[in-house]
Amino acid sequence: MENHTARFSSEYLGHKRLQLLELRSQLRNSADAAQADENDLRRGGASGVQEYEDDAQRLDLLENDGHLVVRDIKRLVRIERALEKIAEGTYGISDASGQPIPEDRLEANPDAVNTVAEQTAREAEPQG
Repeated sequence: MENHTARFSSEYLGHKRLQLLELRSQLRNSADAAQADENDLRRGGASGVQEYEDDAQRLDLLENDGHLVVRDIKRLVRIERALEKIAEGTYGISDASGQPIPEDRLEANPDAVNTVAEQTAREAEPQG
């Protein structure tokens, strides 16, 4: 495969790699904290007499945490792919089309592996 990252300096790629590693660490820590919170909520539910409202609030918290975890897992996958792309020499090139991803997008989202239009189209696809 052609090395498309010649447009980026090794310093830039090193900076992006460090950014991605930090994001990955933050998301993993967040997932660990969410798991601990869920465990605490589940243990609290088994500790005696409770009101239905308490159970409803607990279920709502678990559902919201679940949505956040799913979002974080998707981002972790993109981060891992972006790190692979740095190693492959294809960082900043869309996985979907092979087109360059604008630098301003990479600045805002260092884990971007597709252009905005491609990402939007992908997110609009029905989840099956």
